[in-house]
Amino acid sequence: MTVARPFRAVRYDPKRVELSNVIVPPYDVIAADERGHFFDRDPYSAIRFELTRNVRDEVATDYAEIAATLRSWCENGVLVQDAEPAYYVMRQRFEAPGGETLERIGFFAELALAEYDEQVVRPHERTLAGPKADRLKLLRAARANLSSVFLLYEDREAELAALLESAFDGGGAGAVLGSAVDDAGVEYTLARLAGAEAIDCVRGFLQARACVIADGHHRYETALAYRRERRAANGVESRADAPYESTLAYFANAYAPGSLLLPIHRVVRQVAAPAPEEWVAKLPGWQSKRIVLADVDALAGALAEHLAPLADRAAFAADDGGGELRVFWQEEPLGEALMVDIVESDVLAEVFALSPEAIRDGAVSFPKSAQRAAQEVREGHGTVALYLNPLSPEDVFRATAQGEIMPQKSTFFYPKVPTGMVFRLHRDAE
Repeated sequence: MTVARPFRAVRYDPKRVELSNVIVPPYDVIAADERGHFFDRDPYSAIRFELTRNVRDEVATDYAEIAATLRSWCENGVLVQDAEPAYYVMRQRFEAPGGETLERIGFFAELALAEYDEQVVRPHERTLAGPKADRLKLLRAARANLSSVFLLYEDREAELAALLESAFDGGGAGAVLGSAVDDAGVEYTLARLAGAEAIDCVRGFLQARACVIADGHHRYETALAYRRERRAANGVESRADAPYESTLAYFANAYAPGSLLLPIHRVVRQVAAPAPEEWVAKLPGWQSKRIVLADVDALAGALAEHLAPLADRAAFAADDGGGELRVFWQEEPLGEALMVDIVESDVLAEVFALSPEAIRDGAVSFPKSAQRAAQEVREGHGTVALYLNPLSPEDVFRATAQGEIMPQKSTFFYPKVPTGMVFRLHRDAE
């Protein structure tokens, strides 16, 4: 089902640049005040392929300078292109929130595009028109995939694990290409995986499976829109070897120990915190308990002790910054229901009277750590933090197989896939 082909990557020459200085986080997690840092750190930073230095310049730009920059860096040798197609295996070693060291190994490939209704590449969240319009301008100008979609595949038995790890041995079909460390301390190692046997194994494994978009819904849908444009311009229904029929994707096993799925919490920004009796009245049938919360430093332990054990039930914790943590749960098992749906329908809608439209318009923020959510409330940027347990890979694959679209910011797959490890040019296939 999933067509994941080897390709001739364009990548930084480690003799010309320090890879740690030029890779950057995905464009949508770089804050406006962080752009200058990445632009100034290295003249060859991959930020130049993703964003303008100033946010206000985005509306007017056509990103024409990106194509010129890409061409210039290829001509002067900062970027090099491999002579033969390969898969590009990336190892990420990182510290999990609990303090343990984990490792995720995935690979970059050329992904054949498929419309969502084909159930080959499955989305799990809705997208916004603005970011897609911006990414489409960039793709038209660059005629290259400069950042990747992040896809999850299902490999409960770790059938591909040994083959992918072999790329780092430096012999046989593998070859180590470079390493880096990002600002968050995540360590990266990149290696080529080539050879007919290895390629056939990876390609055959993916062909039998559908994949779920973990990150990069806007990029994937932009690639689909660009494909429709190019097909219309060329007057053809499809042409399998056309570069616009594919995009750059990173694949990882959702069931590997290093595929970390974290919760994204909610902070209600303006609606007043409910009084204790309001919680009870608006959540009939829910059980609750109060825990003294001395300070934010005690939050992680409190959630681990009182919320995490309720992962198989509808459960959340509420924090209005007043020194108490209120934990709510239902006695019956969740079954196939998703807590992210329940928190939107039963909590945000019923307790706070917030519609999905109000949520999309900014009535709720979505911090990626409980500590950050607690700080937002205590700094006056919100009234109540709602802490959730993470979804499981089973939740994501089951829901997407049924065609369900989850509420926005339902999942946080960590670590992110940086921009700058590999690029894919379109002109090679034209």
